[in-house]
Amino acid sequence: MHRGWAEARRIARDAVKPLEAVELPLAEALGGALASPVRALTAMPAYDNSAMDGYAVAGPGPWTVVGAVRAGGEPYPRTLAPGTAIEIATGAPVPPGTRAVLPVELAVHSGRRVSGEAVTGKHVRRRGEDCPEGEELLATSTTVTAAVLGAAAAAGHDTLLVHRRPRVAVVVTGDEVQTSGVPAPGRVRDAIGPMLPGLLAAAGADEHGLVRLADQPSALTAALTEGDADVVVVCGATSKGPADHLRGVLRALLADVRVDGVACRPGHPQLLAVLPDGRCVAGLPGNPFAALAAGLTLLSPLLLRLGGHRAPPPVTARAAAALPVHEKDTRLVPVAWSGGSVTPVGHDRPGSLWGAALADALAVVPPGFTGGAVELLPLPGGRR
Repeated sequence: MHRGWAEARRIARDAVKPLEAVELPLAEALGGALASPVRALTAMPAYDNSAMDGYAVAGPGPWTVVGAVRAGGEPYPRTLAPGTAIEIATGAPVPPGTRAVLPVELAVHSGRRVSGEAVTGKHVRRRGEDCPEGEELLATSTTVTAAVLGAAAAAGHDTLLVHRRPRVAVVVTGDEVQTSGVPAPGRVRDAIGPMLPGLLAAAGADEHGLVRLADQPSALTAALTEGDADVVVVCGATSKGPADHLRGVLRALLADVRVDGVACRPGHPQLLAVLPDGRCVAGLPGNPFAALAAGLTLLSPLLLRLGGHRAPPPVTARAAAALPVHEKDTRLVPVAWSGGSVTPVGHDRPGSLWGAALADALAVVPPGFTGGAVELLPLPGGRR
């Protein structure tokens, strides 16, 4: 019995637990999910410093310039006396006694004297005003972005504890599949193999080898039992024709099939199983657009959970034009997304990725939909 679309996605996330944590240098942690909170190892800023190039001044002006502190230079060694100033660079520590920093562009010079309007406290960044030492900056399960890396570095970290990225082995089946050039009569060009790395990367996973198999149960059995990937993605062999061997092989391997078909179009023959050793098998249909729809339905939630990422919040938009509707199944429709509305782009037959290539997202159209807001699945590498 086919699962409902939303139910199938919940089952995929619940099928696994996050992978073990590894400590990585900042440069290698990008795209991972935090396995523990990131706390500030120092107050930020770590010391009182200047927010501008200019003059640290004490007391009312005008002021006599008595020294200078350059970026990265030694701090001024004394308390700044009233009526005096030091030339100071952005980020340099201000000495005790500083009332304000007078920006260089507002300063008026007369020999060693400087004057101008200096508002008390202005352009001085006080120790800990952004956050105190020990403050939690980022919670567990946060995805490590470029900004996260910068924030962690500013807080004093050289490494981050993240969940290991899932390793995914890809198996493309089919006697008729051709890997290069214009397909000959009776053959089809493999469109799924080139598509999958981007889908895996968007879900925080790494492709861990790709093999192409003829339609033989023994070859498929070997592909599922060998190797150390966390997930094996089988492309094709998921329907119920004479060359579709995946279900029979899974039964022989005593796999626990969690999802055997999803009530969605395209992609309804997809499946998800857990092998006795805990590794997962995701079965994607052989038609390219159906495979993409199935990948976003089952595979992406599974991989995000394995990698320790939070489930992304639902994204919705208003249907600005009529969307294709199925009376019983959820439709996944390629749409252009502009502002708060979406429109179908067409060209959405299961065997063609043309519509998906034109689209920004897939609209999740429930059975009997009559208009209003729809959930969206942003396409990996899309234009938004």
